[in-house]
Amino acid sequence: MAHKAPGKHFRRGMTLAQLFRKFPDDEAAYQWFVEVRWGDGDFCPHCGSMNVQSGAKHKTMPYRCRDCRKRFSVRTGTAMEGSNLGYQVWAIAIYLLTTSLKGVSSMKLHRDLGITQKSAWHLAHRIRKAWNDDAGPLPGPVEIDETYIGGKRHNMSNAKRKTLKGRGAVGKSPVVGIKDRESNFIVAHVTPEPTGKVIKEFLDEHVEDDAKVYTDEAGVYRGVENRESVKHKTREWVDGEAHTNGIESFWSMFKRAHKGTYHKMSPKHLDRYVSEFVGRHNQREADTA
Repeated sequence: MAHKAPGKHFRRGMTLAQLFRKFPDDEAAYQWFVEVRWGDGDFCPHCGSMNVQSGAKHKTMPYRCRDCRKRFSVRTGTAMEGSNLGYQVWAIAIYLLTTSLKGVSSMKLHRDLGITQKSAWHLAHRIRKAWNDDAGPLPGPVEIDETYIGGKRHNMSNAKRKTLKGRGAVGKSPVVGIKDRESNFIVAHVTPEPTGKVIKEFLDEHVEDDAKVYTDEAGVYRGVENRESVKHKTREWVDGEAHTNGIESFWSMFKRAHKGTYHKMSPKHLDRYVSEFVGRHNQREADTA
């Protein structure tokens, strides 16, 4: 990649031409998955035993554990388990979802991979579910903020508007997120309601006790210890070290994807979309390969 390119130009990327040279067919993709998973030697995903027989004459399960006597493949225990899609399709889909900052719609995957839209939708959700980054308690300082994901009221039908009583975020799904300033690591989850109790439990779970916390002036943060805040209502965005610009930048990227790529994120699956964007953000320092 160009040394003077904007953004994180220091990372080693991978062009589409390089991608297809790396995965020209299912066999090449299969060997890559085997190397990534079992580079240090085959092991049984059921019991962890290294006493494994490989090359068994079985259509889908070429490995057999000599201890627990169960058959398995490189798909077993992964996002690919039970899928009939080829290894090349999975490898290309993983590349597309990990390198597209605003995500990839199931219709785009359907056209690019030559599979049905339904298969593309399930494939993408399996990859999203596989992103499960959790570095343990964040040392701080951290920023915490909440946002609300959902359609705009003026785009809704009159019938649906009548069911939504109130103003602002009514009918939308709340998401709470924390960004660690030192590591740039983000943790975010959908929450039923961002109350003071929920915020405190979220911080206790993901942030060290003595960490400095920066928030806005929302009432749900009043009980947070070691906290500094800014007053957005008075158009105060930064006060010394106090601001939430980092986590709000993440929300901005997520909402661009909501409006421009996916157009709709159902509350039922919203946490998986959040996991996708959190996982991709936390891996951005890594090379593509």
